[in-house]
Amino acid sequence: MLDSISIIVPVYNSTKTLKVLHDRLITSVTPLCNRYEIILIDDGSEDASWDCIEEIISNNSAVRGLRLMRNFGQHNALLCGIRKAKSEVIVTIDDDLQNPPEEICKLLAKLEEGYDVVYGTPIKRKQNLWRSISASLTRIALKSAMGVETASSVSAFRAFRTCIREAFSEYNGPFVSIDVLLSWGSTAFSSVPVKHEPRKAGCSNYTFYSLISHALDMMTGFSTRPLRVSSIMGFLFTIFGVGVLLYVIIRYLALGYSVPGFPFLASIISIFAGAQLFALGIIGEYLARVHFRTMDRPAYVVRYEYDKEPKDSMGLDSTDTTSHLNDISTLKGTSP
Repeated sequence: MLDSISIIVPVYNSTKTLKVLHDRLITSVTPLCNRYEIILIDDGSEDASWDCIEEIISNNSAVRGLRLMRNFGQHNALLCGIRKAKSEVIVTIDDDLQNPPEEICKLLAKLEEGYDVVYGTPIKRKQNLWRSISASLTRIALKSAMGVETASSVSAFRAFRTCIREAFSEYNGPFVSIDVLLSWGSTAFSSVPVKHEPRKAGCSNYTFYSLISHALDMMTGFSTRPLRVSSIMGFLFTIFGVGVLLYVIIRYLALGYSVPGFPFLASIISIFAGAQLFALGIIGEYLARVHFRTMDRPAYVVRYEYDKEPKDSMGLDSTDTTSHLNDISTLKGTSP
């Protein structure tokens, strides 16, 4: 049995599922560890999610709430929670109940085999065609950025050892991919098959466009492979150009005239112009990342941190039973 577990839940417009998730988490985690904490991060919700979080905290001293200034994105919210966690093992889970909390035991059992990061890979994903296509592209990008085979099994349902966060404690970029950051600290990754249930309420906040954008951010923010692809394309098109030149010369020497017609010339120009613009686009994406880094934009900004004492489940002082609400300063990649 583990000594302590931190469960991190990024929350966005989840009033219909949050209380049910909390109850199921308590039932699932209590037999697995001596102490636990649940960190709920409100990522700029537009409904009454924060009110729901406050109500949960008022009834359970093991729960902590963080309210971000605006919607920074799921991975940025997770980074905030990871830096706040106090336990030896961290479990991340979405707020939509598609990943059953009852499956956490499978992740922890695999983690105890000596791995540092374990993903819960859905046996069968309950999502539409476009979401499946975009998610597949995202996993391909992850595999490129992470450099580990388990990247194809990545999901938002994961368990890892808290000590890994030291590898990215100084990271302060606005573009965050938790899975890539975890690969900075370890390559001992694994996965276990878990259930994937239909959404209990609402619809996914990830659209086809947002997933593709996330994949592009990972490719250009954490990998140089697109630049290599650009270089290879340049080399191949150079060879192609030399081949076209030889064809024109040989045809002229053999037949006495060059290749006639505007379509041939226009096609060659279009091909090379397209290749050049593609390469410039890739370079532009990298320049944009450098530009945003120089702006020193924070990964997240916490508006409030709310918890209730005593924190019996985490072994803290139980003499003071007052609730408190703290204003937190801007966080720029360091632990708050």
